[in-house]
Amino acid sequence: MEKTGHYRRWKEDLALVKELGIDVLRYGPPYYRVHLAPQRYDWEFTDLAFAEIRRLGITPIADLCHFGIPDWLGDFQNPEFPHYFAEYAQAFARRFPWVTFYTPINEMYVTAKFSARLGLWNERLSGDRAFVTATKHLAKANILATEAILAVQPVAKFIQSESSEFFHPVSPEASRIAQHLNEMRFLSFDLNYGFDVCATMYEYLMDNGMTRGEYHFFLDRNVKAVCIMGNDYYATNEHIVYPDGQSYVCEMFGYYVITRQYYDRYRLPVMHTETNNRDSGQNEKDARMWLERQWANLLRLKQDGVPIIGFTWYSLIDQIDWDTLLAEDNGTVNRYGLFDLERRIRPVGEAYRDLIGTWRGKISTDVLCLD
Repeated sequence: MEKTGHYRRWKEDLALVKELGIDVLRYGPPYYRVHLAPQRYDWEFTDLAFAEIRRLGITPIADLCHFGIPDWLGDFQNPEFPHYFAEYAQAFARRFPWVTFYTPINEMYVTAKFSARLGLWNERLSGDRAFVTATKHLAKANILATEAILAVQPVAKFIQSESSEFFHPVSPEASRIAQHLNEMRFLSFDLNYGFDVCATMYEYLMDNGMTRGEYHFFLDRNVKAVCIMGNDYYATNEHIVYPDGQSYVCEMFGYYVITRQYYDRYRLPVMHTETNNRDSGQNEKDARMWLERQWANLLRLKQDGVPIIGFTWYSLIDQIDWDTLLAEDNGTVNRYGLFDLERRIRPVGEAYRDLIGTWRGKISTDVLCLD
């Protein structure tokens, strides 16, 4: 948000959302700047931005934690994180009582994976025990935050954005590890929705620091009844897996097949909560073709009985340094936006605007969401 100039141009950016015809915006306050200490908050920027969102008639989905936390909380290995995050979530709900849609914690599986298995973010650890610790703290924080918000906003609904993935074994020797990874991809949803995991995943959790009491917390306090399942899908979400655990990206099934797997497991309403493809500059049709492909998958799912309620392109404007997952400060512009950094609309932005105008009222929901 800093690199793309949003902190300076937030009013202009929100006007662009309105110009595209978007009804619903997944938008988060900068958690690291707001939550200064226990029960201490700086709402100045958030007050301005959410007041403008409300003035424009846009419905926000409040994205309260998106990959990082304030320095004073440390990282996701901190067992106190769930308590303090729930405190923050309730403070937000009290301050903005008109907000009724939330993503308390974005992509818990990805957050834990990149922070505690791949060593890139936050604690920068790489190991199964660190991953399980981060996952259980993130899932508990999400549940406690959901309960805290409901205590002051009982009509709230929760759209849980999560990466939808699949791991393909390259050979019979890779089947066991691929099966384990395919169970692991569900873990954050399993814990939040009280889904009783398979025996081998239970052993994995117990072997890596989760207690029986902690596991039963998730079975007993799950939040499935108030949730909409958000499935994020990119070309990088599918992987070919080798027997030694190495993998490479290879899109094969696509959004339809993978989202159907998630829906069959949880039987919840679904929202396509993130997707994009690069506008290369050499071939500006790349992003537009990806948009059309994702929309076609969404329509087919809906026609086949999956209750799809929304679609999202990430992001409004181009990104900076996402090619290194923000691990390097190179200032590299990534052309994933509906608008460039000068706020000029890209071909995919025009296509997105046309898609909204063309399909509004033609299907059973017109909730089209931009992240």
